[in-house]
Amino acid sequence: MTDSEQILWQRLRGKQILGVQFYRQKPIGNYIVDFLAPRAKLVVEIDGSQHLEKQNYEKDRKRDTFFTGMGLKVLRFDSRQVLKQIDAVVEVIYRNVEEQIKKSP
Repeated sequence: MTDSEQILWQRLRGKQILGVQFYRQKPIGNYIVDFLAPRAKLVVEIDGSQHLEKQNYEKDRKRDTFFTGMGLKVLRFDSRQVLKQIDAVVEVIYRNVEEQIKKSP
């Protein structure tokens, strides 16, 4: 795991957000996501600077389309953002988990 993934994992593991289980490096189809919360139907991806390149941006867009087609919501964060603003990142994830759980039967 990258430094940013390790820092975020410390905040997601052990059902710390609304009792929801997150998994890391979880395969979905032909892809592997950074973090997945199946109950909340939420994927969390942490992007390094290489994701800003056009070819990688297009690959990410294709991945996101695949995931949303499966009924999953995708959140993407820049690795610097995770390193410098972890509390804000966790707050966004918390709000999305809460929203997604409310949608689920």
